[in-house]
Amino acid sequence: MRRGTLCHAAIMLAAALGVVMGAGQFIAPARADDVNWQAIDQTLGRKAAVTDDVHRYGFPRSDLSVTLDGVAIKPALALGGWVAFKPAHGGAMVMGDLVLLETEVNPVMVKMIASGLEITAVHNHLLRASPATFYMHVAGHGDPVKLAAAIHDALAASKTPLTAAAPASPPPAVDLDTAKLDQIIGTKGQANGGVYQFNVKRRDPITQQGMALTPVGPMGVAIGINFQPSGGGKAAITGDFVLSDNEVNPVIAALLENGIEVTALHSHMCWMSSRGCSSCTSGPTTTRSSSPKAFAPRSTRRRVQKADRRGATSSDRAGLSSRCRGRRRRSGPPRHRARGGRNG
Repeated sequence: MRRGTLCHAAIMLAAALGVVMGAGQFIAPARADDVNWQAIDQTLGRKAAVTDDVHRYGFPRSDLSVTLDGVAIKPALALGGWVAFKPAHGGAMVMGDLVLLETEVNPVMVKMIASGLEITAVHNHLLRASPATFYMHVAGHGDPVKLAAAIHDALAASKTPLTAAAPASPPPAVDLDTAKLDQIIGTKGQANGGVYQFNVKRRDPITQQGMALTPVGPMGVAIGINFQPSGGGKAAITGDFVLSDNEVNPVIAALLENGIEVTALHSHMCWMSSRGCSSCTSGPTTTRSSSPKAFAPRSTRRRVQKADRRGATSSDRAGLSSRCRGRRRRSGPPRHRARGGRNG
């Protein structure tokens, strides 16, 4: 099977952090106990959520009051910035997705680049949101404490809260039939800040220069679906689908058939590969729906699964090729992301 470059992958840090690696160079795994995690916690001003050897730090934009179609967006629905560290040869690799206002994008970007971090994508997730928010994907490889300091200093150019807020007690209730949602999506979700969240991993492994990006949820390469109760058994939803190029248009068609609005189609990172074919990431979407159940009925899941197996038509691939050509490497075509959601 052909191998594809995934434009949703980590890229190395440059010389500013004392590590220079060629784009095609292999990144070897390292042991988690080789990293001074306490120093990283102190530098970023918060504790990490730890899964296997990955430490993930949340930077929710709790300072923002964002509304979309009359719905007040909770940070866990679509405003949850994060960075994740994974031990790698020479220190650690880091990748992240940071939520910024329009006026914050360039000041944060300038500081990131000056510190040697790479910006792998900047794009929207939501449509019609007020104020508008943008999502900056960052990546690097090197000394993990220096990486953490660079990220902290760059975020200081925004109004992102740099002091972790105490968790709500008790946590907000999720007024939805979550057992039914688990049954429909096919995996168990998790309540987070008043939002019911799903992380669905792809069947094919995703690697970055020979190193598996696992666990996929904390590393940001899982399919994410979020449900925020909006009253009366309804929900506002957002989703982020990790797709290969031949899956993009069939999945978009299945979403649109069920009234789910696709708000973005874009890459997240480069130099990522997946067995089978290139992948495209699909970003967040919001749409109106009468019930959270309408998001993914079994018929939709069957159509998406069939689309996954069947792939796109030649015309679909030709159309996608024209969009992705600029990111394509010799090793194969890139991956993309498509996002979907609805308000109800």
